[in-house]
Order: sequence, then C-alpha cells, then structure tokens
Amino acid sequence: MSARALRLSRLLSRPGFHVFLTGLLMVLGFALAHRLSERSGREQLAALSMERLELYASNLAAELGRHAYLPSLLAIDPTLQALMQTPADEARRRATSQMLARVNVRAGTHQIFVADAHGEVVAASEALAPPPRLAEALMQQRSHFFAADPSTGSTDLYLLHPLRQAGRTAGVIVVRFNLAPLEATWVDLGLRSQGERILLADEQDVVIMSSVQAWKYAVLDHADPSRRQALQASGRYPQAVGPDLDLPASLEAHQARQVQLPLAGSQPLLAQQRQIVALGLRLVALSDLSEVKQRAQVAAWGGAAFGASAGLLILYLSSRRRALRQLTTAQGELRQAHAQLEQLVDSRTAELRQTNEALKSQIAQRLQTEGELLQASKLAVLGQMSAGLSHEVNQPLTALRALARNSIRLLEAGRTDAVTANLKIMDDMVERMSQITRQLKSFARKADEQPIGSTALLDGVRNGLLLLEHRSRALALQVEVDVPAGLRVRAEANRLEQVLVNLFGNAIDAMQHEARRCLRVRAAAEDGGQRVRVQVQDTGAGIAEADLPRLFEPFFTTKPPGEGLGLGLVISAKIVHEFGGTLRAERLEPGMSFEFDLAVDTWTAAVETNDV
Repeated sequence: MSARALRLSRLLSRPGFHVFLTGLLMVLGFALAHRLSERSGREQLAALSMERLELYASNLAAELGRHAYLPSLLAIDPTLQALMQTPADEARRRATSQMLARVNVRAGTHQIFVADAHGEVVAASEALAPPPRLAEALMQQRSHFFAADPSTGSTDLYLLHPLRQAGRTAGVIVVRFNLAPLEATWVDLGLRSQGERILLADEQDVVIMSSVQAWKYAVLDHADPSRRQALQASGRYPQAVGPDLDLPASLEAHQARQVQLPLAGSQPLLAQQRQIVALGLRLVALSDLSEVKQRAQVAAWGGAAFGASAGLLILYLSSRRRALRQLTTAQGELRQAHAQLEQLVDSRTAELRQTNEALKSQIAQRLQTEGELLQASKLAVLGQMSAGLSHEVNQPLTALRALARNSIRLLEAGRTDAVTANLKIMDDMVERMSQITRQLKSFARKADEQPIGSTALLDGVRNGLLLLEHRSRALALQVEVDVPAGLRVRAEANRLEQVLVNLFGNAIDAMQHEARRCLRVRAAAEDGGQRVRVQVQDTGAGIAEADLPRLFEPFFTTKPPGEGLGLGLVISAKIVHEFGGTLRAERLEPGMSFEFDLAVDTWTAAVETNDV
C-alpha cells in the first residue's frame, strides 16, 4: 500500500472525520431540501394563483359585460330618437325619463340618462348629478369610464353610446351600474382567506377595487408629490389618494415575483398581474408565501435528517468494516492463544489436582469448626437464658421465703385462716414463676408466644406492686398510681406484669439509698385516645448520660457485681416491641423515667389517683 493510500485509510478510520462528514451532509441536505421545497412551493402557489387570477378576470369581465349591450339597444328606441330631434320638448323629456326608469329597474342598473353633446343631462331614470368625468369622456369619445360615487365611496362603471343625428353626434346615452356587490365578494374573500389579496387598478395605477379595504385608492407603484397632486385634482376619487404599495412596474402573469409591501409589514408576498386591455385595467393577485416558507423549513430539516442518516450509515459501514478487520485479526490471535492455552492446561493439571486435595482437607476442617462454633453459640444462648431465669425468679423466691416463714409463725399462733391466705398467695407466685420461665423460653423461641389479647392495665400494675410489696414496705416507699380503672390495652397479662415488675424492681433498687423514695405510675392518652403512654418514674440517683445509649444492651448493668445480669430491660423491651410499642428511658431531676406505649382496647372510666 502506498503512503497516500495509507494516509487516506487512516483519515477514513478516524471518528472526527465521520463527524465532519455527517455535519457536511446535514448542511448540504438542509440547503438543498430548503431550496427545492421553496422553489416547488412557489411554482405550485404561482400556478394556483394564476388560475384564481383568470377566474377573477373572467368574473370581472362577465360582470362588466353583462350590460354592455344596453346602451346600443336604447340608442335605437323611437322615444329616444324623437327626443334627440327636439331636445327642448318637455313632454318628450318626461316620456324618455319614464322609459329609462322602467329599463333601469328591469336591467338592475344604477342609473340611465341621456346627455347632449355638451354633457348636459336631457332625460334620466332618476334625478342624480352627472359624474364629473362625463365631459372629459365625451371629448375623448370614450365608450366607458370608471368613477367613484362621492356619497358611498364605491366604484361605478359608466357605459357610453353616441346618439347621431344627420351624421353628427347629437348626444350620448349613459348606463351607470355600481360595482359594490362585486367588491363586497372580494372583501368577504379577503376576510375569510388571509393568504390572498386581489387588487384592481385603473389606467392611472390607482386601486379602485380591493379585497383589503385599507388598500383602496392606494397607488400600485410610487407617486411623487406632483403626480399625487395631479391625481387628487382629477376628481376621479372621492377621497385622498392612499399610500404607495411599491409594486414593481414590470409584473407579468406568468412571471411571479416575490415582493414585500410596506403596508403588509415584513410578510413576503408573491405578486402576479393580468391586464384587462379592453377596460384598461390591471388585476393584481398577492399570495402569502409564509406557508411556503414554513414547508421549506420543514423540508430543510428533513433534508438535514436525511444527511445525518447518510452520514451515520457511512459511519456504521466504516465501523463494521473496521470491526470485521479487527475480528479477523482477533481470530488469528485467538487460535494462537488457544494453542498456548492447551500447553498451559497440560502443565497446570497436576498442580490443580494437588490444590484440589488440599482444598478438600480445608473444607473438612471448616465444617468441623462451624459445628463447634454452632455448639458454642447454643451454649451461650442457654447460659443467657439461665442467667435471665435466675434474675427473674430471684424476687418471687424471696417473697415465697418471707411468706413461708410468716406462715410458720401463723401456724404456731393457730391462725389457720391467715396461713390459708398465705398458701394461696404462694400458689399464685409459683404459678407466676412458671409463667416467667415459659416467658423466658418464648424470648428465645417466638413460636411459643402467647396470643395478645385485652387486659386491664390497672390490674397489671397492682399485681406487679403486690409482688414487690415486701420491698416497698421495708423501704417505706411512697407509691403513686395514676391509671384509669376502666382502661384495657392490647397486651398479654402475664408478660405485661413481667415488664412492670422489672421496671418497678429497677426503680426500687435505684432508691435504696435516697432520702425521698417515691414511685409513680402514670397512663396518658396519645393519638386521640388510640394509644396510651405508660410511665414508671422514680426519685433515685438516675443513670449517667454516657450510659443511656447502652441501657438496652444485653448484660449491661450499672448495679454492683452479683446484683444484676443486665437482662431485665432487654427482655422488657422485647416484650413491649411484640405488643407494638417501644420502651424508652429519660433522665429526670431527680431520678429516671421509663415509658412505653400500647394500643388501647377500651377506655370507659375516668383517671383515678391512688397512693399505695
């Protein structure tokens, strides 16, 4: 490969070249599509405008030619011929005027009158002033002329036919009809279609009819001050000559030109003209090019999209070719690597067998270690349960010991009724110890949990205080209970009492060395009475701020060694969580406050305050 071909190949393989090529194709597609679409749109619009222009010209010629025969027919009427012989005869004038009035009504013209050679009206269908251009038309021997109605501002067409007597012109018959109905159709078209404007200009290039009322009596091209003064002095127009439209003087019907009129703002227009030679008029059509421009823009963006697609296709083909070349190279390298891999596999097979044997030995050791760790974990859990059982059963055992000693004394004194009551209490405590043991088991296995039902909160508080009555009496403890008698919560009774006993016991332990010992139990409504917040407060020394985050960790305790294992709050927090609440701790001045929330089942009584 030559150096030039190599450089060209490298250039074609660069992504930047393809980006440049795609951008170039987009620009070319944009410009070419815009030009072709605009040219095609202008040609279509010119053809359509030409058809409409011919239609307007035909309608105008038909409307103007509809009464062209009338003056010549009237010229041979005997009544009118007799009038021309004796123009001063009043009887013949009246008869001619009556005849002209009848013809005027039947023909639908605006006025018919007869004038002498000097332009003086001899007879008329109705009494109207003659147009100011009549004398000028007679001098120029014109067969028609246009003039504006000074009262309405509309355009009138006057058709003239000479009346001859003895080889000379004795007068003229004039038929006048108004072009306001035709102009009204043009105005209506202009209001309904803003895309096309029709103008009719006379031989002075002044617009005498228009579909745009504001352009009437405007000058098609440009009028300097002297020409504008002459047009105004001619008396042809009932109002001041309008502004200049600045249309090109060389407009042809088959050569449409783009123009921009001052009165149309910046809107581009396509101008076409048709000469009506017989009447000396110019019919001009102005078509809006905005839609053509918009279509050209859309086509241009389509061309840009096509160019982008072509560029991306070239990029795809180039990338595919490069990818195939790279794939062929990679296949050769892969075959070489495969041969090397086979040699490497043969050499590593022996090492792999040795490694496999060593791995099997490690797996066996790992399984043995996992079994030992699992057994150690079970023993740790059993130790935790045993420690919890000892912690939770210690207080009821102390009460049982006290009740047993009291029963011995009561037997010696012969008080069997009191002994029976103590035995009943002891039986209840043994049952409660059994329930606590089962609860500790349920803490480890959730499948054995008791169903959550409805229980009276005040009964649970009283039962818990009863279990600790001997301790509270020994410390002369003041107990304040602020719990509604009819409040029932969603909880299991035995586990709720366990929570309360743990909190009461911790509070009593915290107040052993305090001068003021007060235990408060309160219940307050939350969430509109849907839940209740239970608070257990004491006046003890409290817990240090640094120890609060660890308060609910297993085996964490602030008590001296041998007096607690740090499981009471953990078990209580778990029970409250199973009830759908949360156990929290807060420092007081002095003392601590433990609180938890429960769902309310029923609440039918007012709050009662009890001091125990």
